[in-house]
Amino acid sequence: MVAAGLWSWRRIHYRSFWLLAGYPLTALSVRATWRKVALGCGLTKKRQRWWFTLTPGAVASTGLVKVRRRFQRVAVDTKPWMWLPLPTRYGWRVTIRTLEGQIPEDYAEAAERLAHSWRVHAVRVSSPRPGRVVLAATMRDPLVRVDQVPASSELLKVTVGRLETGKPWVIDFRTVPHWINAGATQSGKSNLANALIVGLAPQPVALVGFDLKGGVEFTPYAPRLSALATCRAESVRLLDDLVALMVDRMGLCRQAGARNIWQLPPAIRPVPIVALVDELAELYLMADKSEKDEIAKTSTALLRVAQLGRAFGIYLFCCGQRIGSDLGPGVTALRAQCSGRICHRVNDPETATMTLGDLDPAALISARSIAAETPGVAIVASQDGQWYRARSFYVAEHAAEHAARMYADLTPSWAELTEGTHHAEINDADLDELLNA
Repeated sequence: MVAAGLWSWRRIHYRSFWLLAGYPLTALSVRATWRKVALGCGLTKKRQRWWFTLTPGAVASTGLVKVRRRFQRVAVDTKPWMWLPLPTRYGWRVTIRTLEGQIPEDYAEAAERLAHSWRVHAVRVSSPRPGRVVLAATMRDPLVRVDQVPASSELLKVTVGRLETGKPWVIDFRTVPHWINAGATQSGKSNLANALIVGLAPQPVALVGFDLKGGVEFTPYAPRLSALATCRAESVRLLDDLVALMVDRMGLCRQAGARNIWQLPPAIRPVPIVALVDELAELYLMADKSEKDEIAKTSTALLRVAQLGRAFGIYLFCCGQRIGSDLGPGVTALRAQCSGRICHRVNDPETATMTLGDLDPAALISARSIAAETPGVAIVASQDGQWYRARSFYVAEHAAEHAARMYADLTPSWAELTEGTHHAEINDADLDELLNA
C-alpha cells in the first residue's frame, strides 16, 4: 500500500513528490557519492597531506611482519568542494568550487560521465564566476511533452516553446535582432515560423514575407503580411524598399537627435518591421552566369538590412534547409550578423557547423544527435550567451491562418510604410551614419 501510494502521488503531482520525497534522498546520495564520482570522472587532484600511515617494520621470528604507524606526507586524491544541491523543477543543481588548474571545460567534458554516474537524463555545466561551476542535472527529459505557453504581451517578444531547463523559450527581437533557423524537412522549422506569426500577429508590428517556394508557405498568412515576395526578382525589389526605409528612418533619427527609433517619441516612432525569409538558399543559388548580378544585388541588400536594420526597427528571421559556405561569401557574412541561432535536425553536418560552428562544440554534437521522431526539438543559442536544447509547441497551419485573419486590421499598408522613401544608392556619409547608429 505504501508503494502504491507513492507511485500514485508521483503520477498525480510530480512536483510535490519531487520536493518532499525525491529531492532529500537525491541530495544525500549526491553528497555521499561525490568523492567516488569525482574520482571516476577524473575531476580530482593529487595533493600532499600529513597522514598516519602503516609502514612495514622488522620481521619477527614467527615470520610475521611488524607494522607501525608513522605521521608522514602522502599523496591523496582531493575532490572539489561541493555545496548543498538545490532542487529545480526537473532535477537539481549544485555549485562546485574548482581545484587549482581546473576550468569549466573540464567539467563540460565530463558531463556525460556525470549523468551516467548519477543516473540522470543530462547534466549541463555553467560558470557564474571564476572558480565556481554550476552542475544542473535533469532527472527526465522536459521536452517529451510541451504544452502551449501563454503568449508574451511585450512588443517584439514571443514565447514559442520551452527550454530543457523548464523555462519558456522566448524569441526577443529587441535583445537579439536577427536569427537563423536551420532544419530539414519535417524537423519543426516551419512550425516555429507558425508560432512566431501567431505571437507577432496581435502586436503593432509590420510583417514582411520572403517565400522562395513560390508563395506556398506564406500566402495563407497574406492578410497579416504587409508585403510578400515569392521569387528572387520580387525579393530584390522588396529588399530595395527595406534599404530605402532604413535611409528614411536614419534621417528621422538624425533630425530628432536619436541613435535609434526607440529613442524617438512614441508619436513619431516608425512601425517595427519583422522580415520572415523562407528557403534562404534560393536567394543565392545560381543556375547560370546571367543570374550573377541579381544574386549579388540580393546578397548585398540583405546583408545591409542585417547589418544596419536593428537601430531602425527592421529585424530578420531567416529559415533554410541548407545553409552552407558553398552558397557563397554572402551567406557567411549574413551568418556573422545573425547572433540568434536555431538548429533543428539537419541532413548534413555542414549546415549544423555553419549554424552553430562558432559556439560550444558540444552544441554541434547535440544538434547532430536530434532524432527524427522528435520534431520541434532544436539547439538554441540563447540571449544569455549559452546554448540549450529546446522544443517549440505545436502550431497547426490553420491556427496561424486564423491568427492572420483575426488581426488583419493591424496590418500596416506597405505603400504607407514606404511613402516618401527614395531608392537612390547610399552614399558614404549615409553609410557611416548607419554603421554608427
